[in-house]
Amino acid sequence: MFISVLDLYKIGIGPSSSHTMGPMVAAHRFRQRIAAQDLAGTDLHVRCLLKGSLAYTGKGHATDRAIALGFNGFLPGELVERDVNELVSELWMQEQLHIGDLVVRFHPPNDIVFDRGDPLPQHPNGMIFQLIDGNGNEVMQGVYFSIGGGFISTLAEISSIEAPLRMEEGPAFPYPFESAANMLSMSVASGLSIAEMKRENEHVHHGDVELDKGLNRIWQAMKSCVENGLGVTGTLPGGLNVQRRAKGLHEQLVAQPEEATQSDWLCAYAMAVNEENAAGHMVVTAPTNGAAGVIPSVLYYMVEHKGISHQQIQDYLITSAAIGGLIKHRSSISGAEVGCQGEVGSAAAMAAAGLCAIRGGSTLQIENAAEIALEHHLGMTCDPVGGLVQVPCIERNGFGAIKAFTAASLAMRGNGLHFMSLDNCIAAMKQTGEEMSLKFKETSLGGLAVSVTEC
Repeated sequence: MFISVLDLYKIGIGPSSSHTMGPMVAAHRFRQRIAAQDLAGTDLHVRCLLKGSLAYTGKGHATDRAIALGFNGFLPGELVERDVNELVSELWMQEQLHIGDLVVRFHPPNDIVFDRGDPLPQHPNGMIFQLIDGNGNEVMQGVYFSIGGGFISTLAEISSIEAPLRMEEGPAFPYPFESAANMLSMSVASGLSIAEMKRENEHVHHGDVELDKGLNRIWQAMKSCVENGLGVTGTLPGGLNVQRRAKGLHEQLVAQPEEATQSDWLCAYAMAVNEENAAGHMVVTAPTNGAAGVIPSVLYYMVEHKGISHQQIQDYLITSAAIGGLIKHRSSISGAEVGCQGEVGSAAAMAAAGLCAIRGGSTLQIENAAEIALEHHLGMTCDPVGGLVQVPCIERNGFGAIKAFTAASLAMRGNGLHFMSLDNCIAAMKQTGEEMSLKFKETSLGGLAVSVTEC
C-alpha cells in the first residue's frame, strides 16, 4: 500500500476537503470527459445531483460553489490566491459553460440539486453528473464519490477496492507496509526509522529534489495558514455570526508569555488555521480541511518555540503521512463515513507520531503515540452546527493538538510496549463508524447541530 505524502497533504481552499475540494475535482473531471467527446453542434445541458451528506450539509460547506467552479475549469490549488467570493458571484449569474468550442447550458442555482432522498449505497458523499441533450435524453453520466481529504473515486473504482481509495500496490516499493504491525517489523528488520522507510518509498515516484520541494511547499503553506489566521479578526461567513478569536488569543499570549501554557499556544495556532478554513481561504488537507489545524499547530509550535531543524520538519511531515496512510487504508478519514474520529482523531494520531519521531522516539514509541491519540478520539461524532465547519470544529482542532502533544509525551515516557495496538485501534474506529448513526456523520441531523438554544 502506498499513498504519497504529496497526495495526502494537498494545498487548496476551505471549508471542506470532502464537501468542497473533492466535489470541485469531480466536476472538473466530468468537464474533461465532456471535452474529450465529439459533441459539436449538439444542444446540451449539464446538471449535478448531490446525495447523502453532500445534500444535507453541502450548502454550509460550499459544495454548490465548488461544483460551479469545477465545471468552469477551476481546481482547488489554483484558487489560493483568488478572491473566490467574487469569482463565484460572476459564475453564479452565468447560464452557459464554454468547454473548448462547445457551449453547454448550465445555471448553478437550478442545475445543482441537493437531493435528500436515499444516499448512494457505496458511500455517503455521492454525486451524479448528467449531460442531457435537447430532447431530455442522457448523453453521458458520471458518478463520483468524495471519500475524504479531497480524494475522489468513480463508481467503478469504489466498487472494486476495499478502503475505498485510489492507491498503488505495495510490492513496487521497498517498504510496502499495509499495517502498523508490518511497519514495526520492517523497521526492526531494516534498522530504519518510519521516516526513512517512507522516504525510500517516496523515491520510487519522486526524486530527492522533487520530494524536498514538495515537502517545503507543504510546510510553507501550513505556516502561512497559521500566520494568516493570527492576523485577522471579524465574523466568519455562514450566518452563525461566529467571531474569529485566534488573533485576540495570540495577542494575549504574546503580551503575557509568562502566563501562557503550551496548550494556549497550540489552541491559538490550530484555531487560526481553522478560522481560515471556515472563511474559505487557503488550507492544507491534514488529512482533511475540517482537521487542518492539528498537524500545522504542533509543527508551528515546535518551530517557533523549540527551534527544530529543517530535517526535523520534513521527518515530522513524512512520519505523520505514514500514519495517515495507514488509517486511510484500513479505515477512513471522512467525517461523513466514520464521524469526526476519522478527521480530528486521525490528525491527532498523525501529529502525535510526527512529534514523537522528531523528539527522538523509537518506532515502537511512535506507533504507541499514534495509538494513544487515536484511542482518545474514538466515538467522536461529526455534528457541525448549521452545516458549517465552525462549531465545534474550530475549537476541536485545538483540543486535537493538545491530545497529540500529550500522547507523544506519554509514549516517550514509556518503552513503546503497550496493550492496545494501533492496528486494533484503527479497526475499532472503523467499526464504531460503521455502527454510528447517520445523524452524527456530517449530516447536521443530531448532536450539537440540533442542540442550539434560541435566545
